[in-house]
Parts: sequence; structure tokens; C-alpha cells
Amino acid sequence: MQTRRSFLQFGAATALASAFTSVRAQAAWPNRPLRIIIPFAAGGSSDFIARLISNPLGEALGVNVIVDNRPGNAGNLGAAIVATANDQHTVMLSDTGSLAISPLVTPNLNFKLNQLAGVSMLGYSPHLLVLHPAVPANNLRELVELSKKKPINVASAGSGSPNHLGVVEIALATGMRWQHVPYKGGAQALADTAAGNTDAVLNGMLATLPLVQAGKLKAIAVSKRTRVPLLPNLETVAEQGVANFESGTYQGVIAPSTQPKAQLEKLNAALIKVIRTPELRARMLEAGAEVSTSTSAGLDEFITQEAKRWGNVIKRAGKNIEGAA
Repeated sequence: MQTRRSFLQFGAATALASAFTSVRAQAAWPNRPLRIIIPFAAGGSSDFIARLISNPLGEALGVNVIVDNRPGNAGNLGAAIVATANDQHTVMLSDTGSLAISPLVTPNLNFKLNQLAGVSMLGYSPHLLVLHPAVPANNLRELVELSKKKPINVASAGSGSPNHLGVVEIALATGMRWQHVPYKGGAQALADTAAGNTDAVLNGMLATLPLVQAGKLKAIAVSKRTRVPLLPNLETVAEQGVANFESGTYQGVIAPSTQPKAQLEKLNAALIKVIRTPELRARMLEAGAEVSTSTSAGLDEFITQEAKRWGNVIKRAGKNIEGAA
């Protein structure tokens, strides 16, 4: 009897010690470098924000933060890496609109959205519709008229990206004739348009504004419902005839859905604290982006709503989703 009682006491103590160890491990998270996957090439909006927050986020969490660019397949390559990560130290910073659209346009997607969980939204950057300076159009109406003589080559961050579908929506409303030229990220699309290899691109202001300011690209519209302070004379797409049009790049952090809730909450709090500091908020505004944060559940709901919005655009476009030349 004494032996049985001792055995039970030992078992209970072992279970308690194991639970205590588990709690301590959770409390100590993260306990090694945190890797932020960027599913696009360096130089885009996601990359800019990741590098902006990496050092202060590392200080807040007490570990190094590594930015790892993994471009490919319109962001799906990087998303798949995060969806299947099991180290509890791999997350993704991406345009959440692209994530919402991927299942709608990519057959045989190698991950499922339920394998991913939102952590927090970080920022919003409206799209700028920009042209190579040699394109003889100074507003959307002139671009549409020009396209009727010769279809416009429009670059994007990849098939099914929000900046691709934003052009689809504009073309549906205006009758613009165009041909889609997809790239592995917004940075490459911008570079080729600035080089004159494509005529136009609709891309996040954060990454696009420097090229406009340098005279390498010509801005003819902004996708926000209201004009932006940095370019007060630039008309919105809605002002130029596409009623209620608004698009942009909504940057957020995504984790594997297997990540413990306590870790998601800890990372959410750290991200919001960092991005809301006066210094980083000012850096974002100077670059043409707004700080916009959310709860984990709020980001998940946003992705659901984006899927509905762009799903409707895809349905309306039909066979003309890659251009109506």
C-alpha cells in the first residue's frame, strides 16, 4: 500500500513538474532567433517594413530577428514555408491581400489558409498607378484612350496579387486595353517599368514613391479614397471615374496556425508596441504608409473579407483576368 501511495505521489509530482516546465518554456518564448519570411524579393513594401521593425522587435523580444526573403509563385512559396514550419520561431510579413487571393487563383496550392493564423496588421500603403515617363499620358482617362490605340503592358507583383487585380478592376470599369506582365514581387515590377520594359504598374506607395520623386516613374493616380498629403495634387482613381475604388497593400504578420495562442498574443503585443513608437510611425508616414494594427482575430477577418472582394472581381473578369488586349 505504501509502495502504491509513493508511486502515485511520484507520478503526480512528475506531472506537475512537466506542466511547470511547459509553462516556463512558454513564458521564455522566444528563446532563439525569430525568422521573418518575406515572400517577395527585397526592396518591396513587405521588405521595407520587416527591416524597419527587425531591430526594435528583437530588442522587445530579447532575441535576434532575421529577415529572410523567399520570393516565388506570387508569394506562395514563402507562405508554404511558414504554413509548414514547426519550430515556433518562423513567421511571415506579407501583403495580406495576396494571401487572401492565392486560393482563388492558384490551382493545387501547396498549403491551406487554415494552416496560417493572423498575428497583427502593421500598415497600409495605398497603390500608386505609375507609368514610365515616356508613356504619353498624364491621367487615367488619357491612359485609357492611349490603350485603345495599342494595349498597355502592365507589370505586377505576380498573378493574383492585389495590384494585379486592382488593374483588372480599373480595366473593367474603364474599358482599358492591357496585357499583364507578372513578376516575382513589386520591386522587380517597379524596376522593369522604370527601365521602360513595361508601360505601367499599380504598386504600393511605400516602395513606389521614391522612384516617382526621383523622376524615374510618373504617377497618374492614387488608389486611396482620399488624396494623400505627400502628393496633394494627385487625383484618386475614384476621382478619375472608377466609383468607390480603393486598393492598397495591407501589411501584416502571419504565423503557423499551430503556434500556441500565448505566443501569438506575446508577438502581437510586441509588434504593436514597436510599430506605434513615434520614430517608426514617422518613418512609415515619410515613406507613404500608415500604421494600422489589429488583433489576431481582426487580421483573420480582414483576410476573409479581402477574399470575398477580389473573388467578385475575378468572377467578373473571367477569361480577361490576364489582360483585355
